[in-house]
Amino acid sequence: MEHRDTELMLKGYGLTTAELYYRMPDFRNVLNSFIWQEYDLAPDYPKLFNFIEFWQEKIEGPLHSVRFTHRKLIGPGEWRNVVGEFRLH
Repeated sequence: MEHRDTELMLKGYGLTTAELYYRMPDFRNVLNSFIWQEYDLAPDYPKLFNFIEFWQEKIEGPLHSVRFTHRKLIGPGEWRNVVGEFRLH
């Protein structure tokens, strides 16, 4: 995990995973899927919605549906500073 990822999690970001179903440009009856992951802020999900807007403007395959989940990996109550040390032998 990168240093940037840890900083984002401490600021309240969580991992957002989205599965986008879209129609193939040449075969409109065929659905395909695309998985997208990024650290994002709930409940507004600005990065996810920016990506969906980008898809609608720049990608030829029109979106059929989007499913997503969000999970905070570190919460404020889970992070603590340990100042003690135990030595054995």
